[in-house]
Amino acid sequence: MPTTLRVHGLDCADEAAELREALQSRAGVCELSFDLLRGLMIVEHDEAAISRDDLIAAVAKIGLRAELMCETCPVEGSVSDPHREWRSVVTIASGVLLGVGFVVQGLTGGWPALLGTSESPPSIFVRVLFIAAAIIGGSIVLPKAWLALLRGRLDMNVLMTVAVAGAIGIGEFSEAATVSFLFAVSLALEAWSVGRARRAVEALMKLTPDTARVLRPDGSEVSVLAKEVNVGDRLIVRPGEKFPLDGRVLKGETTVNQAPITGESVPVPKSPGDDVFAGTINQDGAVELETTKSADDSTLARIVRMVTDAQRKRSPTEQWVEVFARRYTPTVMALAVAVMLVPPLVAGASWSHWFYQGLVLLVIACPCALVISTPISFVAALASAANQGVLVKGASYLELASRLKAIALDKTGTLTVGRPEVKEIVALNGHTELEVLDIAAAIEARSQHPLAEAIVRHAKSLGLSPPSAEDFQAIAGKGATAKLNGQPVWVGSHRAFEQRGEEIPELHDRMEQLAARGHSVVVIAAHEHVCGLIGLGDAIRPNAKDALAAMHRAGIERLVMLSGDNSAAAANVALAVGIDDVRAELLPEDKVTAIEELVSRHGIVGMIGDGVNDAPAMARASLGIAMGVAGTDAALETADVALMSDDLSRVTWLIAHSHRTLRIIRQNITASLGVKAVFVLLTILGHANLWTAIAADMGVSLVVVFNALRLLGSTDERTGVPL
Repeated sequence: MPTTLRVHGLDCADEAAELREALQSRAGVCELSFDLLRGLMIVEHDEAAISRDDLIAAVAKIGLRAELMCETCPVEGSVSDPHREWRSVVTIASGVLLGVGFVVQGLTGGWPALLGTSESPPSIFVRVLFIAAAIIGGSIVLPKAWLALLRGRLDMNVLMTVAVAGAIGIGEFSEAATVSFLFAVSLALEAWSVGRARRAVEALMKLTPDTARVLRPDGSEVSVLAKEVNVGDRLIVRPGEKFPLDGRVLKGETTVNQAPITGESVPVPKSPGDDVFAGTINQDGAVELETTKSADDSTLARIVRMVTDAQRKRSPTEQWVEVFARRYTPTVMALAVAVMLVPPLVAGASWSHWFYQGLVLLVIACPCALVISTPISFVAALASAANQGVLVKGASYLELASRLKAIALDKTGTLTVGRPEVKEIVALNGHTELEVLDIAAAIEARSQHPLAEAIVRHAKSLGLSPPSAEDFQAIAGKGATAKLNGQPVWVGSHRAFEQRGEEIPELHDRMEQLAARGHSVVVIAAHEHVCGLIGLGDAIRPNAKDALAAMHRAGIERLVMLSGDNSAAAANVALAVGIDDVRAELLPEDKVTAIEELVSRHGIVGMIGDGVNDAPAMARASLGIAMGVAGTDAALETADVALMSDDLSRVTWLIAHSHRTLRIIRQNITASLGVKAVFVLLTILGHANLWTAIAADMGVSLVVVFNALRLLGSTDERTGVPL
């Protein structure tokens, strides 16, 4: 069982990296993961080798405070954190002292002194103000730098500490104070950006009301806390109210805005027997429902847990940035030393000038913007996807979506609605189509077979009231018999009719024609003749064709249908929706084999299914996508990506969102490294100063954070493009 620690002040990737380095090599620690949204560290460890108290003590050694926390603790947002509050106070105090120092220097020395162009040194009072600002601002960084040096690690905290100390040493007091203050601001900015993503997830949690209106057995209503409602309790939800828990409608009809859960923009009609989800909005009529899940186990609660758990799984890009930053910092430190020493020693240049240039290099080379660019982007992207009804279970899966080359799709329930419908009625031997349907519905009303239910449903939609059948008897795998008006009637499949030995060639041809159009054939026979045939088929999802065309436009090279249905039915659906390749009559193991073949041919392959029956194939695919899984526990657990609605266009949205996320990450990395490369060149040429280095470093940090937070903004639901 892993140990979960809440680490106060765990707001940035740099702190996570420090914790990883401090603990990963400890005996007994097997695996570490971090949840920045909740400020958690999850440790897989051998209790005999390293206890929980040892873990807490190890965290304390790097200047943070940890406490035991359960896995299901809520997202931390409004909870007071003394570490964060202290850091804010320190940053403000440093900024105030710096500002007062500039004002006093400007008033006493005029504009040249304020702009740093005066040759006269600042007064003792001004120096004290600047040094105090530098020390107070650096109090956040100095303990981390000291602990890093004790571990033999050169990180950005060491870089900043050396730069500030060096600037004070050569008398550049205002610049030292500015570097210290702005670095403290950048750390606060990173914590704020994580808090922004954290609040986006908190908004999901606040969708459900705190109380529920419970209907008592005596008919009275009482308001109780939602967390105290038991599974099976009856609730009353009035128009305009949110459903407090997952449940099933018992009485009443209404429409429900399910956008908070599924991302669907159109309200969904609900009637007795339909499921509703916590956090969705009852629009039209009052309904009575029976709760099916507790507050902690609702679909919305599971979504929140999955979103917060997802950002613990690092993507390849995140891992690359972390490794790059770890090697980059010592390299920059060595280059700064070279800048300080080589020109004076080799060319007899000014020691003070090149020492100053080395400090400039340390400031501009700080990898803060680079380190925060990737995790903040992924956290924002995962939260945004959840708001669109697309649950991505990790940054690595979000990154994979942009690299998909082929997608395999199940037919039933994915490309089709998964419910048979009457497609065609063939009347024979003097009967009309309505008579054939009336006879079939009279018998099938007693059956629970999906085809029987489809026939009865179609009869009701046409206003028919079939007579009552007598002596109903189901024949397993073949059909059913009954009596209508005292006459025996038989209903069954084509194969069962063949086995009765009553089929004639002309009738066989008619049934084969129906089967060739992808229909399942039901035969209706009354004592000595066949009344007619009913062809049933699964309806294609209305937007399936457009969604698949959009996938092609999004860069998917091959769309393949994997179906257990007969070849004719699969081929008809494939032709209607624009599938490139059809594999029919497949067993679950055959689907796995087909996925393996696609992976060997295309590399990165997605599999879209219902999340349960297609689980083996989804597990073998590079990216398993389950659709329409709102309220389906098994489907939520199975796939890498869960689409809460039955909308295939969400896949295209996911691909576009993945591309947009990686594009923003590349922009951030390029901006971070590009600005640094320019200033490294200017420093080596001797044309940079601390002011421009400070402005550039702070500027690129701001750009990176706000660019990443664009992923939290509104986007087109179909394309993922910002609105």
